[in-house]
Amino acid sequence: MFQTISDVFVKARKSDAAGAPSVEARRRAITLGIDVPLLLVIATLMIFGSLMVYSASWDYSFLIFGSPTYIFVRQVLWMILGAGVAVFLTFLDYHWWRRLAVPAMGITILSLIGVLFISDIRHGAVRTLMDGSIQPSELAKLVTVIYLAVWLFAKQEHLSDVSTGLVPLAAILGVLSGLIFIQPDLSAVVTILFLGGTLFFLAGGDLRQIGIMLLIAILVGWLVVVVNKTGGERVASYMAGLKDPTNASYHVQRSLEAFVNGGWLGVGIGNARTKLTGLPVPPTDSIFAVVGEETGVLGSTVLVILFVILLWRGLSIARRAPDQLGTLLAAGMSLWLSMEAFVNMAVMLNLLPFAGNALPFISAGGSNLVVSFAAIGILMNISRTSVRMKGEGRSFVAVVDLRRRNRRGRVSRARRSASDEE
Repeated sequence: MFQTISDVFVKARKSDAAGAPSVEARRRAITLGIDVPLLLVIATLMIFGSLMVYSASWDYSFLIFGSPTYIFVRQVLWMILGAGVAVFLTFLDYHWWRRLAVPAMGITILSLIGVLFISDIRHGAVRTLMDGSIQPSELAKLVTVIYLAVWLFAKQEHLSDVSTGLVPLAAILGVLSGLIFIQPDLSAVVTILFLGGTLFFLAGGDLRQIGIMLLIAILVGWLVVVVNKTGGERVASYMAGLKDPTNASYHVQRSLEAFVNGGWLGVGIGNARTKLTGLPVPPTDSIFAVVGEETGVLGSTVLVILFVILLWRGLSIARRAPDQLGTLLAAGMSLWLSMEAFVNMAVMLNLLPFAGNALPFISAGGSNLVVSFAAIGILMNISRTSVRMKGEGRSFVAVVDLRRRNRRGRVSRARRSASDEE
């Protein structure tokens, strides 16, 4: 019997060898290096998002723009542009961002200043350019990750020094947050501060400095609640909603109503009622409520799982990155996208104070969609670079623990394997 099993394995190995791809074919596969699970997740989100935008927007689009397909068509056009950006960035070596980070930050700051001068008021805030087509605060989130990753990578040996670590970081975040806070866009300010603190921690920033940052963040948050009318109202309605859902804000009440109507399996795509009876901005901020009503708990859970997979694949790419720059970029991009998604979904269920975060790849909106695709393109390029270096015979230990006991970032360097040296 054992001889028979052995013969089976021998035949299987011979068959595999005969049908194995050529060295050139394997090299082409390695060069491509696309993270397939991440690609499938994004494709699923694109298809599902397009379907939900059409379902959530046709009535709203007709009332605002006079055409039931206006928002959907614009979303498709933005999606095509975003996909093109993602493909381009997939094949652009992420090390180029060391040269492009400063110009990108300059353009972002000028755009944020331009918003204040143009003063195009929409929904009680000044956030857009070009008749509402461009929202610079969305670009600021992407550029913040890129700029801080490049800056922290360049300053990694001096992060323990307050004058070259915490102070410049605070200045960078302060300028961006201040310009966005004036609009006001409180959710974008929180996102940028969170990303800055997280990347500083991952880069190996001193724990005492991180503690100081947390204290400052708490103080700033308290001041926002006390001084800023919008922030105070949102926190007050959130606390009231925790005690009694009927005392929550109108927006949250209608959102909860949508989830109750949807039940476990939903009422079916296109059959939601709350989007027709006063749910605020169903194609954008409230689209998760439409998802909950039309696909129920089941569909909502699947959407949450998709974003969990996105986070998993992003952090996996960060873990395998050849250097700390790739690690910081990949971790920052994946944490940013997943945070945006989870905050949007949590707000609709009154699990967090109200914030205007978009649901990436699902909410209608060109700026958020394009920058989200850009983040995916950068992630894909880091994945390609990692696979290509491995395929060329370079062995490297991925950056798993960025924080050693000496509180410095642990950066692995690519090196030739012993077989290559021979």
